[in-house]
Amino acid sequence: MNINNLIPDFEVEAYQNNNIKKIKFSDYRGKWVVLIFYPADFTFVCPTELEDAQKYYEEIKKLGGEIMSISTDTVFVHKAWHDNSPAISKIQYPMLADPTGNISKMFGTYVENEGVSLRGTFVINPEGILKTIEIHDNNIGRSAKEMLRKLEAAKFVEEHDGNVCPASWEPGEETLKPGIDLIGKI
Repeated sequence: MNINNLIPDFEVEAYQNNNIKKIKFSDYRGKWVVLIFYPADFTFVCPTELEDAQKYYEEIKKLGGEIMSISTDTVFVHKAWHDNSPAISKIQYPMLADPTGNISKMFGTYVENEGVSLRGTFVINPEGILKTIEIHDNNIGRSAKEMLRKLEAAKFVEEHDGNVCPASWEPGEETLKPGIDLIGKI
């Protein structure tokens, strides 16, 4: 999967709010989607990340977004984890099941010899176009605050044609207009 590519539609089982359901990625057209790949349920780093993402869930929904976590576990394992982990019991966003690894393979996060996914975070715009990619080693946890900042920057750039966000940009800070800002500095 590459930046500015359209994400193909896919259907998966998901666990959310004590329900198991099938969802299609296309059901989320019109929303910003933050897709969080993680290696496996009942692990050490994963619950810290998913709980951290839950802290920002309401903010992301206010931005017109949705968080979805995804691992190669089944929905039944997601439910068991949700029922037994104080951190995961807080999760309100959909927990997607990818037991075949097909979605992880599509996004380039699948670790073939382990049958799990690397940690990957993807921000996808309302039209289904991939805007950010972050993939790294499974021993390093991510920051949901940075995930939110990336979503805010991607949303700002999309809504303000011609603007770009500088390093560490936060909402309300100045942005740049390539060409105009460069000419003004000559």
